[in-house]
Amino acid sequence: MAAQAADIEVLHWWTSGGEAKALGELIKKLESGGHRWRDFPVLGGGGDNAAILLKTRVVSGYPPTAAQIKGPEIQQWAKENYLATVTEAAKAQDWDSSLPKVVAAAMKYQGRYVAAPVNVHRVNWMWINTAALKKAGVEPPTSWDDLFKVADALQKAGIIPIAHGGQPWQDFTVFESIVLGQGGAGFYNKVFVELDAASIQSPTMAKALETFRKTRQYMDKGTPNREWNAATAMVIKGQAAIQFMGDWAKGEFSRAGKVPGQDYLCLPAPGTEKSYSYNIDSFAFFRQRQDDAKKAQADLAAALMSPEFQETFNLAKGSIPVRTNANMSKFDACAQRSASDFKSTAEAGTLVPSIAHHMAAPEVVFSGMQNAVSAFFNEGASISETQARLVAAAKAAEVRE
Repeated sequence: MAAQAADIEVLHWWTSGGEAKALGELIKKLESGGHRWRDFPVLGGGGDNAAILLKTRVVSGYPPTAAQIKGPEIQQWAKENYLATVTEAAKAQDWDSSLPKVVAAAMKYQGRYVAAPVNVHRVNWMWINTAALKKAGVEPPTSWDDLFKVADALQKAGIIPIAHGGQPWQDFTVFESIVLGQGGAGFYNKVFVELDAASIQSPTMAKALETFRKTRQYMDKGTPNREWNAATAMVIKGQAAIQFMGDWAKGEFSRAGKVPGQDYLCLPAPGTEKSYSYNIDSFAFFRQRQDDAKKAQADLAAALMSPEFQETFNLAKGSIPVRTNANMSKFDACAQRSASDFKSTAEAGTLVPSIAHHMAAPEVVFSGMQNAVSAFFNEGASISETQARLVAAAKAAEVRE
């Protein structure tokens, strides 16, 4: 046992009640195998604080066993030769056949697994208060043009059509769903993954920006700086009818005792029924000197991807298991639809990484694009000026290379 036991230090930002509870199950599983868990939690749900601390530790020569890292940043850490491989653990659990190809590719560097995915959040959700729609005498919108007709009816009924929190990341979340709904998955990938300048400057992008700006007239005056969960509460209470937000919003409905299909609807944002923008929590593994530490990494990778942990953790977090062969019987209707759509869009090639949640582009590109979108929405920048700023942000990726 001594040869196998090792300290497992994991840097993460899972500090909420449900997340901490689920993490406790992971700790028990690993400690029952003889390892010693050394928790390294960092407050701040977006992970910005964690990223700063991680860089300090790695540069100082004392990397943690694993750290919560998302999207293209995994590839960047690997490119700089800081990450270890967990390919043997991946082979033992057959990750290649249980993960969508786009997800597996994000966890690999030069064909070898360097990170393990934990869950999937769907970002392109539309949350609707059913009583609000009934009061206005309208049905859920199926296109963005339809949304504005529904919004007009809601305003006449004295209901705020769209609940929104005026923070840059929330603005970007709504915008990515509009781009996906109006341009489709292929166009979305051209803009946010391939960073194609011609697509960014196209009439389709101009139309998406125009649509995005129009949504503002259906939001209330209290929008600026509102937290996302406060906007969700407006929908729960019927003060507002619709919110565009990822499935972490579902936790707010659940805690309020609301039932999907009765009190509220979870539907893909208009025009995105056959697409799925995803946000994935994942852990990357840093190079270790000792053999027992390397064994501990393999055990951690296996535990994170085990069907038991995937179920326990995601039931607590509101997300769904990343494994396409997961048992969804204990999950609610929203999660079951999410899992079904996740699998079907993966097969159809319309599963896309969320730009608003750090999955699609390097950090320098993400920051520039988010700033451009937020300035357009809040400061009145023109469509052409915003397209030029988005192109400039995309080119920042070339500079980084």
